[in-house]
Amino acid sequence: MKPNTAYEQEKVLRGAPGMLVLLINIVLILASIAGIISLSLPLLIAGIVYLCLPCWLLFAGLKVLRPGEALVLTLFGKYHGTLKKDGFFFVNPFCTAVNPVSESMAGTALREIGQALQQGGKKTTATGEVPIHGGKKISLKAMTLNNDRQKVNDQLGNPIEIGVMVIWQVVNTARAVFCVDNYIQYLSTQADSALRNIVRLYPYDATDDGESSLRGSSQEVAGRLQQELQEKVDIAGLEILEVRITHLAYAPEIAAAMLQRQQASAIIDARKMIVDGAVSMVEMALQRLSEHNVVELDEERRAAMVSNLLVVLCGNKDAQPVVNSGSLY
Repeated sequence: MKPNTAYEQEKVLRGAPGMLVLLINIVLILASIAGIISLSLPLLIAGIVYLCLPCWLLFAGLKVLRPGEALVLTLFGKYHGTLKKDGFFFVNPFCTAVNPVSESMAGTALREIGQALQQGGKKTTATGEVPIHGGKKISLKAMTLNNDRQKVNDQLGNPIEIGVMVIWQVVNTARAVFCVDNYIQYLSTQADSALRNIVRLYPYDATDDGESSLRGSSQEVAGRLQQELQEKVDIAGLEILEVRITHLAYAPEIAAAMLQRQQASAIIDARKMIVDGAVSMVEMALQRLSEHNVVELDEERRAAMVSNLLVVLCGNKDAQPVVNSGSLY
């Protein structure tokens, strides 16, 4: 998806020193007051005119930015530029700061407050505090998006529950503000879509050695998810720093059956390892007896010894020895 070329390039503003403008404005206000007090007609008119409009415009152009914050400014509806450097600055007082996330959250908060008032104030909302705290400023810091757990089918069609955490930040404020309606909601929606696209390419658990799976290849899955998500959110001026899988499990309706399957598979693997070890130990015992000429065994005695050793080594319980005081025949 190609972004709007009009806002593809971010324009960084270099505002005038805000402290200098503030001091000049204060001096002019004091001079205007002195002119009014002097009762001189030209000074009186100039003082009244300045106090009525220009001084307030200068105050309106003062902006304060903390580290990791930015202001996207528009001038009469057109993109004017982005103020990104922290400090105290003066910009065109007719510029308006734009932040669609703040406006969207403010609208949601007002709707929730209205619903609460209609229901007699039984419901309260905390979302109303977010727009007041964030205002029109856009955060450039690394932020975390924790999407709700989703039920998705893996490559074999088994329903699983999976949740991811996305660490992201805004790198192009112009795209974030003008190319999408709400870049946080856009990121959340694209994260859900990318997660479904990637999960269906892998089985939950590997059946063969070397096969990639969701449980055994979490780093590979997270890397592919990060790559696909980055391609989708480039239009919004966002950078995906990291993606992590925070939750992975079978859906409740098949969790019990899959647990029995895993247990059976584990038992089979354990038995296979025990049998392989027992056979190698029997071979070593027969070889050592033959090399040191401890005893001469015919085929029947050899078969009996192999049978007894396998029973002892592969049994679940400790063997009960039986002492034979007579001949085997």
